Amino acid sequence: QVQLVESGGGLVQAGGSLRLSCAASERAFSNRAMGWFRQAPGTEREFVGAISWGNTKYYNDSVKGRFTISRDNAKNTVYLQMNSLKPEDTAVYYCAAGRTTAAWPMRDNPRGNIDYWGQGTQVTVAS
Repeated sequence: QVQLVESGGGLVQAGGSLRLSCAASERAFSNRAMGWFRQAPGTEREFVGAISWGNTKYYNDSVKGRFTISRDNAKNTVYLQMNSLKPEDTAVYYCAAGRTTAAWPMRDNPRGNIDYWGQGTQVTVAS
């Protein structure tokens, strides 16, 4: 069974931190890049960050220096550490499993390069 299960969302004050986790089944994690996307009400889903099977990382410019993506291959889990949160970071955050080991295709063409999505976790940043 293929599954991605996000956790760690919640309500935080501006300037605070949250750590999102995504626990994946073996099939949805092994030899795949993993990524995080977000979607705020009335907007399209946007790329946040991605990490290759070999730990090459990419970020949306809006989160560089504040967010860090990492993975634990022994636990089939990918993380998103979010620091210095801003109200504009408020969104539903989705974990995604890429089609290949490379992360850049998830950034450049997510529609054609993501095989699986999680159900999403809400992050709300209060001003």
